[in-house]
Amino acid sequence: MNTKRIRLGLIGAGRMGSFHGLTAARHIPGACLAAIADPTPGQAARLAAELGVDKVYTDPQQLLDDPDIDAILIAAPARSHAELVISAARAGKGIFCEKPMAITLDEADRAIAAAADARVTLQVGFNRRFAKSFRSAHLDVAAGRIGTPQLLRSLTRDPALNNPGASPQWVIFLETLIHDFDTLRYLNPGAEAVQVHVMADALIAPEYKSRGLLDTAVVTIRFDNGAIATAEASFQAVYGYDVRGEVFGSAGMLTMGGVQASDLVRYQAPGIQADTQRLDTDLLRDAYIAELNHFVDCLRSGAKPLASGEDARAALAIARACIESYEQGTAVSL
Repeated sequence: MNTKRIRLGLIGAGRMGSFHGLTAARHIPGACLAAIADPTPGQAARLAAELGVDKVYTDPQQLLDDPDIDAILIAAPARSHAELVISAARAGKGIFCEKPMAITLDEADRAIAAAADARVTLQVGFNRRFAKSFRSAHLDVAAGRIGTPQLLRSLTRDPALNNPGASPQWVIFLETLIHDFDTLRYLNPGAEAVQVHVMADALIAPEYKSRGLLDTAVVTIRFDNGAIATAEASFQAVYGYDVRGEVFGSAGMLTMGGVQASDLVRYQAPGIQADTQRLDTDLLRDAYIAELNHFVDCLRSGAKPLASGEDARAALAIARACIESYEQGTAVSL
């Protein structure tokens, strides 16, 4: 797999899968999108026609059984990720899996073990690790340029809560803040979370709170190196998609991310105005593309991905502790 063109198969042709499919088809030198699988009638065929892909499956297992496919991109619903990772590993395919890799720690352990046993690459879609500003901040912290990390912050604010009735339980912790939990670990290299405390509510759609749909949350995390971090999420940032991070240390501070579509700011008679993004795939487009290129590089070199299965498990452990903290109304030790 070091010299030939790597043939990628995509499982899941929804919004995120379509974006990854486009990236695989057009933005990864030395790789191509060779097959798409999605059980929703017509979904895979629609995307395949758009991207010029010949092979279409309605059963993901058919794609996994295809001997011409070298590696899999998993962009199916989150609750199916762990079993798809395990099945792909057993089929001997390299694996890129959108976050979260699993919903329970037992699932995560089985997925990691399956990839290790099969000796296949396993990378998880923590795209902020591949955003230039977050990557530079990580390297600065690791090099000691801001001294000892003391306070950290990461936030994710979605522009709108769409179709709340279809949102799975605990989505704010398992699918949204999971990014921030990984980001905080990334910005505090070598440290692990030891305590979590949650304040969360349904401030946007209170009628769905009884189903476990919390739409606003602040999480306080203590790390084993003494640093204290906050992770924040909201599903109603009316001004646009907002992703930011901060590390305050004994010798300085780093900030990264933002909401503006560019550095253009208009100063006119009605006031000051800047464009914002409405989609994560627009705000973090370059990071999404970089993570898949990194995945293909790891397939060729055998290197361990920058966002590994173990990283996914560590972020999931924080997310599960958040659920426990919310239910108990108190701080929870990991």
